[in-house]
Amino acid sequence: MAPIGGWLCCSRRAKLVAPSDYIDGDGNFDYDLAVIGGGSGGLACAKEAVNQGAKVAVLDYVTPSPQGTKWGLGGTCVNVGCIPKKLMHQAALLGESIHEAVSYGWQVPQLNAVKIDWATLTESVQNHIKSVNWTTRVDLRDKKIEYINGLGEFKDPHTIVATMKNGSKKELTAKNIVIAVGGRPHYPDIPGATEYCISSDDIFSLSHPPGKTLVVGAGYIGLECAGFLNSLGYPATILVRSVPLRGFDQQMARMVTNEMEERGVKFQHHCIPQSVEKLESGQLKARWLNTQTNEQFEDVFDTVLIATGRYQLTKALNLPAAGVTSVAENGKIVAPTEQTNVPHIYAVGDVLENRPELTPVAIHAGRLLARRIFAGATQQMDYDNVATTVFTPLEYGCVGLSEETATERYGADALEIYHAYYKPTEFFIPQRNIKNCYLKAVALRDPPQRILGLHFVGPVAGEVIQGFAAAIKCGITMEHLANTVGIHPTVAEEFTRLNITKRSGKDPNPASCCS
Repeated sequence: MAPIGGWLCCSRRAKLVAPSDYIDGDGNFDYDLAVIGGGSGGLACAKEAVNQGAKVAVLDYVTPSPQGTKWGLGGTCVNVGCIPKKLMHQAALLGESIHEAVSYGWQVPQLNAVKIDWATLTESVQNHIKSVNWTTRVDLRDKKIEYINGLGEFKDPHTIVATMKNGSKKELTAKNIVIAVGGRPHYPDIPGATEYCISSDDIFSLSHPPGKTLVVGAGYIGLECAGFLNSLGYPATILVRSVPLRGFDQQMARMVTNEMEERGVKFQHHCIPQSVEKLESGQLKARWLNTQTNEQFEDVFDTVLIATGRYQLTKALNLPAAGVTSVAENGKIVAPTEQTNVPHIYAVGDVLENRPELTPVAIHAGRLLARRIFAGATQQMDYDNVATTVFTPLEYGCVGLSEETATERYGADALEIYHAYYKPTEFFIPQRNIKNCYLKAVALRDPPQRILGLHFVGPVAGEVIQGFAAAIKCGITMEHLANTVGIHPTVAEEFTRLNITKRSGKDPNPASCCS
């Protein structure tokens, strides 16, 4: 991710500025709370603040992507993130199910002619998103939260200036301010990137079928997009700079990428993009470099999708005017308890340094923050053991520590790693490839073997891991797991059957479906 400079650099031990330094005159403000950013975290904070009797305003404005894509209220998750991604993923799974249905006895006429209609898919996805945008607007109105469709920036620590769509300015003051602006896709500094490439901001409303696609980046966004595009019938190639799914358990990441490769996704490892050129045909010629061999490659694609990380939208906020410090390298804000170095200014969501960039995290943190500000509550957000799922063709769900992180913290000798391959019952009749369905529990070795992390690659991984996330919060141990009766035959029950450790060297493959 390229550095974002040009404003006050970070002091990680920034001095707190007393609120009295900034209160004007009699301390009267237009609002008790102003939220800059209408995404999940900001909206959750605003709604909870109103529930506690506060007068609230929400500012939200979407600057169009380099390709001109823009959207309505609701932030990344609703418009260009979790929701459309899950719908595209579901579309891919349904296509797969149509073919597997034949093995179960369903008669599907002209099976070879089954294909996706991209226009219908994107229209359906966008119609759903627009309905959520509308519902969100109505909800704000019903709760008497003022919605300001303007680009907000600080004039001083209590004053925000919003630039409206027509260029006019609107000024407002607030006793408390929450920064919840999130981030946008980062484009590499190469010729043709912003001119010809798209990002996750554009793919879910793309006006034409993407065709043969190059995905630059192998984080979860890149893998998810490449996965559903390939499954929808659009061949995908991924440029991997270093390792796929950096920050995730790397054994599980290999399971995910192995499955994708077996389904036809191509991976170019240790490669970085160099340029994208538009041909007379309208196609795109992409060039990249293998950093290990120093070889250069090129190929022609219909679409190039950039997924090389995101940058935080804090540069446009004029943070120095408010006295708020940020990390110079990435624009993120250091706020361990969501409070910045200015006591009445807070931050939630993806703008926070060293916090999970996940919608439910922002929502929960926003609600708790509003209760602390307006209801005298004391509960802080717990950022540990947050579950998540990567919606690749074969999903990967996890909660807690990766094997690598656990080893770094506790040492290999203090750990016991339970693992198993398994065979989902529903895969048997269509003779589906099942060698990448795998799970493991990272536990302390000493009894009762408290579980530090659970990892699962397989069908409906998100649904499976959610329940175990609550168990991790409650301090689940391997003894608890071994004494839990599973629901048979489900994939989730595989966690209750874990009994083979890596240390033992025994074969983790099951002898039968009921072994």
